[in-house]
Amino acid sequence: MFGGGNKIKLEKDLLERIKVISKAAGYASHEEFIVHVLEKEIAKFDDAKSDADITDKLRGLGYIS
Repeated sequence: MFGGGNKIKLEKDLLERIKVISKAAGYASHEEFIVHVLEKEIAKFDDAKSDADITDKLRGLGYIS
């Protein structure tokens, strides 16, 4: 899953927090936790029909103003 060369840079402090939380939550790895969180968030937009729908959802979730 993570050997494909795709990389995301995270701040060191954030990565350390993710590692602690993922271990406490029982994930096999912090990568597994990150994938789970991203999939959960992306699922919120699965029913969006246009970019405008996505923008409205992001605004409603407080991600943009």
